Amino acid sequence: MSAKQQAPAYALAATFNSPKDIYKAAGKVREKGFTHWECYTPFMVHGLDKQMGMPRSKVPVFTFMGGITGFFTGMLIVWYMNAYDYPLIVGGKPYFSPIYPFPVFYELTILLAAFGTFFGMFLSNKLPRHNHPVFAYSRFAETSDDKFALVIEAIDAKFDEDETKDFLKKIGGKRITLIREEEG
Repeated sequence: MSAKQQAPAYALAATFNSPKDIYKAAGKVREKGFTHWECYTPFMVHGLDKQMGMPRSKVPVFTFMGGITGFFTGMLIVWYMNAYDYPLIVGGKPYFSPIYPFPVFYELTILLAAFGTFFGMFLSNKLPRHNHPVFAYSRFAETSDDKFALVIEAIDAKFDEDETKDFLKKIGGKRITLIREEEG
C-alpha cells in the first residue's frame, strides 16, 4: 500500500513498564487537556480512574432500578394473586401482608438487580463490540500480561501526531506506535 492509500490514523499508543509509571503518565495526559484517551492494564490499578478524571459509573443506577422494579413486581404479584384474583382467608391472616410473601419479592429484587447490573454494563460499555482498532496494536496482547499502555485517539482536539508523540516520550512512554483504522 502506498502512503496515500494507508488507512487514517486512529491513535498513538505508548507502553509503560509499571503501574506507577502509567499512573503518573495518566495524570500528565489529563493535565495536558486530552479528552479522548484510555489506559490498558493487565490488572486493576487503584486510583487510575480518578487520575484519568473519569466520572462515576452509571451501572449502580441500573442495578438500583432493577432492584426497585423487582421489589414492586413481587409485591404486585402477591397482592394480585392473594387479595384480588383469588382472595382466601387462611388461618385468619389478611388478604395481603408484606411479611408472608417476603421470599417472593426478595428473590425478584435480587434477580432483577442482577439483570440491571448485567445489561447496565452492556449499555454503558457499548457492548458488544467485536473489533476495535486498538486490537491491531502489535503490543496490545502484552497489556494482558505485564505491560501497560496509554492510547491517545486522533479525534482528540489536542492531537497532533508529532507533538503527541514527543509528549508521550517526555512522560516516559516507550515503543510509541501509530495505530491506524482498519479498512473494510
